[in-house]
Amino acid sequence: MILRSRPWRRFIFYPEVFYWLGRIAREFDYELVLVTNQDGLGTSAFPDEPFFTTHRFIMNVFEGEKIHFSAEHIDRTYPYENKPTRKPGTGMLTQYFSPDYDLKNSFVIGDRITDVVLAKNLGAKAFWLNDGRGLGVGEIKENQRNP
Repeated sequence: MILRSRPWRRFIFYPEVFYWLGRIAREFDYELVLVTNQDGLGTSAFPDEPFFTTHRFIMNVFEGEKIHFSAEHIDRTYPYENKPTRKPGTGMLTQYFSPDYDLKNSFVIGDRITDVVLAKNLGAKAFWLNDGRGLGVGEIKENQRNP
């Protein structure tokens, strides 16, 4: 089989992501949940394909490393829409506001300041993979910028 386009060549994984998420998955009693903003997904500017082909490939790589995500929450809106489903809003995550989940002792792991603010909004803790690029800074209000 010959593939004309290989969209998965456009990304790299964070160093040691499989090691650390694998340890979390194996050694701790945490449920892994994927939460992502994908600006305009499903529009002509950002069609579902090749996104979902690439997404399935990535998720299969994680599964191959025995890292299982119990749920995937993908917001398709743009920042200017100010939808409650878009990180750092919690609209996609209301099912976790129940006695079945201990949000106070849960974590959000991400590379954007919006992930840190999401953790705050959930009442959780955050691991911020801050590489100095300021990802997500333009998407939060001024009063939210001090995690």
